[in-house]
Amino acid sequence: MDNGTLYVVGTPIGNLGDLSPRALETLRTADLIAAEDTRTTAQLLAHYGVTGARILPCHKFNEQEAAGEIVDALQRGESAALVTDAGMPCVSDPGYLLVQAAVCAGVPVTVVPGPCAAVAALAVSGFNALSFAFYGFLPRTAGEIRKVLRRVAGEYAPLSVFYESPNRIAETVELIAGELPDAELCVCNDLTKKFERIYRGSPATVLAELRENPNVRKGEYVLLLRRSSVPEPERETLSPEALLVERMVRQGLDARDAVSALAKEKIAPKGVLYDASLRLRKLFGTKGDGDDD
Repeated sequence: MDNGTLYVVGTPIGNLGDLSPRALETLRTADLIAAEDTRTTAQLLAHYGVTGARILPCHKFNEQEAAGEIVDALQRGESAALVTDAGMPCVSDPGYLLVQAAVCAGVPVTVVPGPCAAVAALAVSGFNALSFAFYGFLPRTAGEIRKVLRRVAGEYAPLSVFYESPNRIAETVELIAGELPDAELCVCNDLTKKFERIYRGSPATVLAELRENPNVRKGEYVLLLRRSSVPEPERETLSPEALLVERMVRQGLDARDAVSALAKEKIAPKGVLYDASLRLRKLFGTKGDGDDD
């Protein structure tokens, strides 16, 4: 008997109309649905008139155990859809242990892409998202949040994305105002929902707007932080031999000319490069290292 397939299915992050036709068809035809919260998934299925589905709980407290049961069903030839309460499973949500178990068991795993709060926030932020770092949910204590912010200050990617609780969002922005006052923020609340709201500006500006909102402690938040300056990446440290080989290959030089070029650019001392060229000759018979042939 062939194995069934595990489908990793993205579900709406707020607006139920965002469920894709392919995701709906997958939920309708799956033999079982592994759900983070069976009640939330039941509401989604009811909205679309999907009935008769066998729903199994698969959340952070039981995922290891549930994975075994679901993989057994997959190996019997059943198909399974993995969903979480909102967005893409495995992205700051349960699911990766089940996917990992299915892969290890030789069960086919495929994805039915759907909404993701982090990506939706990036798209609406207006920030250049060519390079960004996603950190998921921030720690709960001020001290740990400060550690994260200090790490962020030295990261290569200029744009950082976090999830944050509505109960802590104002306090977190206040910490950012203290640690990174020159940063730009885009704070997205309840994306795709009726009362969607987006805050933009400096940490101080966003903090003031959050404090003026009587409903600030409601809904879900995605916090995007763009630093005003980005540290220069450290130059990779290569051995003299590697420097010579890289220059010879890239510019078509012999060892002698590579030594001269690197020394002229003050990449490394000429004597060090010359000794490295001799070592290369012993290893590979490289010519043109300064000796007579």
